[in-house]
Amino acid sequence: MTDPFAIWVYLSASPLLWLTLTLIVWLASDALARAAGRHPLVNPVLISITLMAGILIATGAPYKTYFEGAQFVHFLLGPATVAIAVPLVRHRALVRANLLPMLAALVAGALTAVVSAVGVAAAFGAPRAVLVSLAPKSVTAGIAMAISENLGGVPALTAVLVITTGIIGAVVVTPLMNALKIDDYAARGFAVGLASHGIGTARAFVVDEVAGTFAGIAMGLNGVVTSLVVPLLMRWM
Repeated sequence: MTDPFAIWVYLSASPLLWLTLTLIVWLASDALARAAGRHPLVNPVLISITLMAGILIATGAPYKTYFEGAQFVHFLLGPATVAIAVPLVRHRALVRANLLPMLAALVAGALTAVVSAVGVAAAFGAPRAVLVSLAPKSVTAGIAMAISENLGGVPALTAVLVITTGIIGAVVVTPLMNALKIDDYAARGFAVGLASHGIGTARAFVVDEVAGTFAGIAMGLNGVVTSLVVPLLMRWM
């Protein structure tokens, strides 16, 4: 019991340790974001991922052991997604009034997200497996990884690209929309939800509830459209 390393070896095998560390890291990251006035560059998701990755690398803990504890947080993604329906119902009149603009933005945004990424990567000679892994980067990880796996991509690479896309979108959305002088929160939210799925949606809710509502709608609809578009595009290519 006097050997700190022996104690760590014992504790590191416990799922409760990794669940506790995940929650502590998130609370610390969120406190930093609050202290920075929710500045877009101080993104708690990015900070949390960086800190937890550093801890796993420093301790040599296998990801499988970590996920045995973190899976409880992962489970809450489902209820959190369903909870988006609450503000959706609250703002249903505004949603109905914007159905046609949303439909147009959905088609344009979904096609642009897939075609632009795949087109640029193909121009640089990326192999087909990379193109398939890249194509669904703007939809939530569960859908994106399933699309990638079914079409011969690399689901692990897709997961990394999805997270990267979400973080970039969450960081740049506010300054970008301000620079473009777009002050309609419905439009701002729909754009970030479509391009940056759940991470972008979380950022939209921090900024404004209407933005978060439309981001949630875009996130769900884009998952459906992308699952139809990507197989057709990959077959054509």
